[in-house]
Amino acid sequence: MPCCQCQGIESEFNRRLAARELRRYRRRGPVRSTRLLLDALKPTLTPDSTLLDIGGGVGAIHHELLDAGAVSAVHVDASSAYLDAARGEATRRHHLEAVEFVQGDFVELAPTLAAADVVTLDRVICCYPDMPALVGAAADKAQRILGAVYPPNTWWMRIAMRVLNYFLRLRHSEFRVFVHPTDAIEAVLRKHGLERATRKRSLVWEICTFTRSRPG
Repeated sequence: MPCCQCQGIESEFNRRLAARELRRYRRRGPVRSTRLLLDALKPTLTPDSTLLDIGGGVGAIHHELLDAGAVSAVHVDASSAYLDAARGEATRRHHLEAVEFVQGDFVELAPTLAAADVVTLDRVICCYPDMPALVGAAADKAQRILGAVYPPNTWWMRIAMRVLNYFLRLRHSEFRVFVHPTDAIEAVLRKHGLERATRKRSLVWEICTFTRSRPG
């Protein structure tokens, strides 16, 4: 990830936003797109399931999957504020010993991270400029299933992202958002041995799971 994007993530996803999202999560649970992803993932868990949560934010996915029976999780995020919020919630839920928190660019860190049964990219692909690198590295870590939430490649979403990036530039933020073609995302996953198993769509998000069709 370009250095400016990492700096933009650290600036945009700051302590104020992390605290607000954590309060909302504690009151209302995961947002709808995350809840739909969890609904698809929970039935696939086994008693010894491990999780790699990439760009996990306040940790909603690993909090919920650990509650559902997963045994351990690794949470990778470029935002130190989000990692701190997720760590605080893990402490509150008595999950702290089951979660490893890692800060940085997942693509750069991937060679140092172990594979996991379940890998998640919840609203992360749209924050990364080099989609093939991110999705390919994530796919290589998924031993059984990968879950992802990303914006559909529609004309209205492309316009919305351009507008958002325009206002980010006005604010002198280095963070940018991206709409990567859905077909291209799935092509990368197929190349790395994963085939789509489930898909749900909303106006804003594609919520998909991909299962391993051949050994990684």
